[in-house]
Amino acid sequence: MKTQYYTATSLDGFIATEDDSLDWLFTLGDVNETSYPSFIAEVGALAMGSATYEWMLRHKDEVISSVGSPWPYTQPTWVFSSRSLPLEEGRNIHMVQGDIRPVYEQMKAAAGSKNIWIVGGGDLAGQFYDAGLLNEIIVQVGSVTLGKGKQLFPRRVTSPPFRLISVRQMGSGFAELRYECDYGRDK
Repeated sequence: MKTQYYTATSLDGFIATEDDSLDWLFTLGDVNETSYPSFIAEVGALAMGSATYEWMLRHKDEVISSVGSPWPYTQPTWVFSSRSLPLEEGRNIHMVQGDIRPVYEQMKAAAGSKNIWIVGGGDLAGQFYDAGLLNEIIVQVGSVTLGKGKQLFPRRVTSPPFRLISVRQMGSGFAELRYECDYGRDK
């Protein structure tokens, strides 16, 4: 079981524009030609920030046309937010706030032998890193630049650095980089 931050980023390190747009991402290729199908099959629980959750709610029509449902996940999801947000009815979604550590234990129990996916955003992944709970970063670097926006990982990590474990080209639009966090395993 691993806790993984799986995301896409622009070449200059942004996961979304300043107004949370992902339009740049969808022009770069078909998700089925990436590692996503095999990745999601190994996920047992999700952690999501409020901006990501709100993006999902605002783009229901696009999600429905892509996966046939307004909520694309069957796994239990924990949404971290300091605000009150509408709940997507009929889904296994938990609204939480505060320290990630007690919530992590719930997620770990729900995931069983499968992985925990930090869907986004970068600051939430950083909180897992700060707590020593992030095992792996899987980032698909797109062949575009955004100039500014939401940072991939708004933390300074220099010592020890992440350890590169694989690089893979995916079509003409993406390179996938996998890194391990060397400070340790699940704590």
